[in-house]
Amino acid sequence: MANNLKNINQGKSWIEVPENSDFPLQNIPFGIIAPENKTPRPATRVGDTIIDLSELADFGFFDQLGIDDLTAFYSPVLNDFIALGKKYTVPVRERLIELFSEGNTELQNQKDLLETAFYTAGSVEVLLPVDIGDYTDFYSSIEHAANVGKMFRDPENALLPNWKHLPVGYHGRSSSIVVSGTNIVRPKGQIKLPEQENPVFEATQKLDYELEMAFITGKENTLGQPIPIEETSKYIFGMVIFNDLSARDIQKWEYVPLGPFLGKNFGSVISPWIVTMEALEPFRIAGPEQKPEVLPYLRLSGKNNFDIKLQVSIIPENGLENIVCRSNTKYLYWSMNQQLAHHTVNGCNIRPGDMYASGTISGKDESSFGSLLELSWGGKKPVSLKGGVSRTFIEDNDTIVMRAHAEKYGLRIGFGEVKTKILPAVKY
Repeated sequence: MANNLKNINQGKSWIEVPENSDFPLQNIPFGIIAPENKTPRPATRVGDTIIDLSELADFGFFDQLGIDDLTAFYSPVLNDFIALGKKYTVPVRERLIELFSEGNTELQNQKDLLETAFYTAGSVEVLLPVDIGDYTDFYSSIEHAANVGKMFRDPENALLPNWKHLPVGYHGRSSSIVVSGTNIVRPKGQIKLPEQENPVFEATQKLDYELEMAFITGKENTLGQPIPIEETSKYIFGMVIFNDLSARDIQKWEYVPLGPFLGKNFGSVISPWIVTMEALEPFRIAGPEQKPEVLPYLRLSGKNNFDIKLQVSIIPENGLENIVCRSNTKYLYWSMNQQLAHHTVNGCNIRPGDMYASGTISGKDESSFGSLLELSWGGKKPVSLKGGVSRTFIEDNDTIVMRAHAEKYGLRIGFGEVKTKILPAVKY
């Protein structure tokens, strides 16, 4: 693997790539951009350069790939492109690497095309990459689940009896998933404090982030036909960073007996660039040992987890950024393959563009806890920030920034960032 990684990292682009960029030639993520006075369309990114794929399609750069219908390169969302399947999306990515590689002049010499197809990052609006038909949120970090169990239940029995036997999850609301840069309004709902006889209706006082990653499926199955775990990788197109905002006090009162509702569906924020599983392949690692052994439909040998470094920052109104968490996807007890296999084992059908979040990703030590609920231990331990301020939960006008990247043998593949600012609750 070391030699393979070193070979992979040898490729350089004629497009400038800044040092420590999340988007080297070997990444080639996919997203949706809206250039000024133009309709939204698919794009990729190398360094700080964003490339309009519809322009490349216009000039025939994908003609050799055998794609009968090129309309996916002109769609306002990536669903049609993803639905082409890996038979075509992988060659498209490989073709883009070829076109952007140092020494390849096919595209480099077409100056007029470069003027219409190339944009500087920040000069063009980046949109939600997919039309998310369905969204599922899992609960796959054993450290996070144990922390929550210790806080709210018996510390000696922090995990519920089912937790080590199946990937716990629930179906969430896809319409309120938004792209990085979108501000979220503090939600209101029913809150019941221990000393109160009845609930009150007010803005949440315990607004929290949840550090998660999410995968997006690129293939559908037939209703009634489970996806065998050995086949699940064929269905997973790529990943994004996922900030699953939560109103802890609203959630605590409402979730019994059916689970999260208003405490979770007011806004979740994702990074705009989908990083493909092919780009992340060099960073595969084995997941944690699972005891007791899982049922046969959840068993899969090999390296099915990923070594992706995660980071959370809080920027209060004083403008000072504070890194409050450094975590890693390697802590996930349940892999994406297991999540998808379990999701469909009852015959549930999935579709291209559906999104599946990991649940909060926490590690063993406090610095890797993926939520303020854990960092402040339910609000009992304020988290100190620069400028003499502290937080137990997120306050109005706080900005939350999450970043993620994998790095090995000098090869860095990243996701950019997901950023959102919390606005005061609506008055009515």
